[in-house]
Amino acid sequence: MDRDSRIYIAGHTGLFGSTTMRHLKRQGFRNIIYRTHEELELTNQKAVNDFFSTEKPEYVFMMCGKVGGIKANAERMAEFTIDNAQMNLNIIDAAHRNHVKKLIYLGSSCMYPKDCPQPVRTEYLLQGTIEPTNEGYALAKILGMKLCTYYRRQYRDNFISCIPANVYGPGDNFSDDSSHVVPALLKRFHMANLNKEAAVSIWGSGQPCREFLYIDDAVEACVHLMEHYEDDPPVNIGTGTRTSIRELAESVAEVTGFTGNLVFDTQKPDGMMLRMLDSEKILSMGWIPKTSLMEGLEKTYRWYLEHEEENHD
Repeated sequence: MDRDSRIYIAGHTGLFGSTTMRHLKRQGFRNIIYRTHEELELTNQKAVNDFFSTEKPEYVFMMCGKVGGIKANAERMAEFTIDNAQMNLNIIDAAHRNHVKKLIYLGSSCMYPKDCPQPVRTEYLLQGTIEPTNEGYALAKILGMKLCTYYRRQYRDNFISCIPANVYGPGDNFSDDSSHVVPALLKRFHMANLNKEAAVSIWGSGQPCREFLYIDDAVEACVHLMEHYEDDPPVNIGTGTRTSIRELAESVAEVTGFTGNLVFDTQKPDGMMLRMLDSEKILSMGWIPKTSLMEGLEKTYRWYLEHEEENHD
């Protein structure tokens, strides 16, 4: 990419897309293309085809999608599956038909089988059963990743994929119904402080472990791959640091100043007990994460406080 390249960010209002747009602008890229949901319905094939044929983007950051936490994924599985599958089909095919120079597709670590060896390597994809609570979303994401591979092989399109760990940061989704674990906990502990609650209830046992990747680090990795990687296999993006949900909750309590009790509701599902990504490939390419979990939580909470009113449902 050069500074005048026509770059389309699909999903520019989301956490990944908005951070990518800010990052590219800071780097001096002057020709960034984006559309709101109202301006372009990505599940509409004709609308997407018309957009690509008119705007002719040269590079595409595919960061759109209908996303949510464990509750939303489980309760709205049909909706999450069909909407994400349609977006993947429409954008990737339109990129092919309009001769996009390069596309990067954003996968999800939930695509991996529930019970695969740790840390997870990309060759484990489709080698076992997916975690049931997010099966629909995961299948749609796998479809997008596989489409990139198939278009590379059949048409020699330069379409690549990456799979980040659990990403969080300023601009995250704090909705009670669809947020992921970090923003959900930050908001829950903040509200507990405001309401002078003695305890905060947390889904599950607290034992599952995850990698938590700060959004700016994740975006730098995606841009690095866009500029330096050209191959079929997806690339994992992780920190290599394991954090249990209990440890995460304790850190969030510290960041928000909550001094009450943590109550783990073992009647609620845990999801996958351990998910760590093998990120050797991107680390060998010169990218490293820079932001510690505590630093990232503090930055995210400061952003939440600055936007508290708009983050209330």
